[in-house]
Amino acid sequence: MSELLRSPLYERHVELGAKLADFGGWEMPIEYPASGGGVLKEHAAVRDAVGVFDVSHLGKATVRGSGAARFVNACLSNDLGRIEPGKAQYTLCCDESGGVVDDLIAYLVSDDEVFLVPNAANTAEVVRRLAAAAPAGIEVPGQHRDFGVLAVQGPRSSEVLAALGLPSDQDYMAYADATFDGTPVRICRTGYTGEHGYELIPSWDASVRLWDALVQVVRSLGGMPAGLGARDTLRTEMGYPLHGQDLSLSISPLQARAGWAVGWKKDAFWGRDALLAEKAAGPARVLWGIEALDRGIPRSHMTVLDASGSAIGEVTSGTFSPTLKKGIGLALLAPTVAEGDELSVDVRGRSAAVRVVKPPFVPSHVR
Repeated sequence: MSELLRSPLYERHVELGAKLADFGGWEMPIEYPASGGGVLKEHAAVRDAVGVFDVSHLGKATVRGSGAARFVNACLSNDLGRIEPGKAQYTLCCDESGGVVDDLIAYLVSDDEVFLVPNAANTAEVVRRLAAAAPAGIEVPGQHRDFGVLAVQGPRSSEVLAALGLPSDQDYMAYADATFDGTPVRICRTGYTGEHGYELIPSWDASVRLWDALVQVVRSLGGMPAGLGARDTLRTEMGYPLHGQDLSLSISPLQARAGWAVGWKKDAFWGRDALLAEKAAGPARVLWGIEALDRGIPRSHMTVLDASGSAIGEVTSGTFSPTLKKGIGLALLAPTVAEGDELSVDVRGRSAAVRVVKPPFVPSHVR
């Protein structure tokens, strides 16, 4: 087995007593119980005040060269023509069958440069596909050791950036290039928690200095460092999909309710013909939220049953909601299912009642 990659902040996580685990080939913090945190406390800090995450395992790649934005737009699903330089866009890399190779954020720098942030485990494949399709004059270097990625999320996140002299007045999905301690940092109004927040992209070597400064201010405002365990419970409460569970090569954008991230009027993007055909026919299954009506907690791959006990779908993501104090999940269900339907989940042989809901499970405050 290959050795796990480590974030530039690995030593800081060890000092904080983090529980570490493999995330997409990276050794990353799940939670920080030894320093007063833990998934439930870290989750609450982000909802109520502010948390800071190390998400440097996310991929980084730049597509550059004459017409780079036009090239990316002919490959990825969303329409870069809808945004201008200085903005970011959620988009999908699909294969020709309409399956999702990855979901990612595209930062439009100029007509000749697009900065991409894919998921860690899929970065190499996204870069491979783009590089293979790129015409002469366009380069697609992978840059996972060039940059760190830090996320500051929560209702007090703008106060954190202001305290460090960093710009915080960007519109949602807009970014600003600034400097911290004399080094460049890109600051985007994005995140994966449903709270007002930012994702900061410093150079790899500057990541520790920025982390230390952020942690100090975050703690002064009643927040704390947060691990990827809380990141997962926070995103599930929002109904945000996780690639490999709620999106995959076998789960299309239409099935995952991500059709809004497809530029249907574009002349070309990977998977276009297959997705147009699926849109015309209607998806064979649809992603819904489910909330527990008893003490059961939905978990990935559990079978969802209708009133007669027949299988009607499968849970793709599930967890205990720290905010709602009950089990919630996302599930791919038959297209006949409707909001408000009461179904059940097979929890290790026991039938647990659930209700079909449309996420988010708790209010979003991203804007």
